[in-house]
Amino acid sequence: MVGLKPPEVPPTTAMKFVSAGMAGCIADLCTFPLDTAKVRLQIQGEVRIPRTISSVEYRGVLGTLSTMVRTEGPRSLYSGLAAGLQRQMSFASIRIGLYDSVKQLYTPKGAENTGLAVRLLAGCTTGAVAVACAQPTDVVKVRFQANGALLDRARRYSSTVDAYRTIAREEGVRGLWRGTLPNIARNAIINCGELVTYDILKDMLLRTQLMADNVPCHFVAAFGAGFCATVVASPVDVVKTRYMNASPGQYRNALSCLLALLMQDGLAGLYKGFIPSFLRLGSWNVVMFVSYEQLQRAAVLARPA
Repeated sequence: MVGLKPPEVPPTTAMKFVSAGMAGCIADLCTFPLDTAKVRLQIQGEVRIPRTISSVEYRGVLGTLSTMVRTEGPRSLYSGLAAGLQRQMSFASIRIGLYDSVKQLYTPKGAENTGLAVRLLAGCTTGAVAVACAQPTDVVKVRFQANGALLDRARRYSSTVDAYRTIAREEGVRGLWRGTLPNIARNAIINCGELVTYDILKDMLLRTQLMADNVPCHFVAAFGAGFCATVVASPVDVVKTRYMNASPGQYRNALSCLLALLMQDGLAGLYKGFIPSFLRLGSWNVVMFVSYEQLQRAAVLARPA
């Protein structure tokens, strides 16, 4: 067996909740530069109000990362990391840690197997609740990641704390929940793409005895989950990123942001930054799910008898 063996006693909901948050933070630490590159590529070419001229052009994943290091320094790759970790401790804990509990809640009594509809409903539920709780951290993370793309004199925030304070002061408390609806849509889709795909793939691998319940099995299921989630969620992700990063008054709502994007870039604009999105989401899922499974098992082993 690779990694810790499956426990005889299943982990509690509290163990899953904490393990999911910790696993999300571990995954963010490993993949945050790819997430920042994705954000930069998604907002590149955006017509801003007031109009600004950017002298930096990003080309591809590696080109974006190297340009950021050259023009802003290596620290720019982790700009907004504090907000990202805050987001994972609340967001991942809810949407991933509570998934099994919500799935059991929706499963009819006496049912031998959990159907696809129940899994999708559980994924949508935990994803929506997680967004409602963690939206301010997501707004600040996106703003701070995009912040470095501006000239020094045009940068809006000096630190993560300053971003929270400035957004609340200039845009009101509602500003911290900017883009909640598109983010709920995005994360409902991603949650289903990630958790449901992972759940189904892992269950299939174990039932057919193709793989044992160990790290290689978790790796394969997580990689498939990451690809599926990227394909279905990329369009919503682009709109969410642009809307969250928008100046006050730039877009009336998420729909106007979508229409502006389509008029400017066409359908191809919906998949801006797809490669870094997949690299980031695929690697994030692999690190997160492998860490999550091992942290759960470690928590059970550490529990007093």
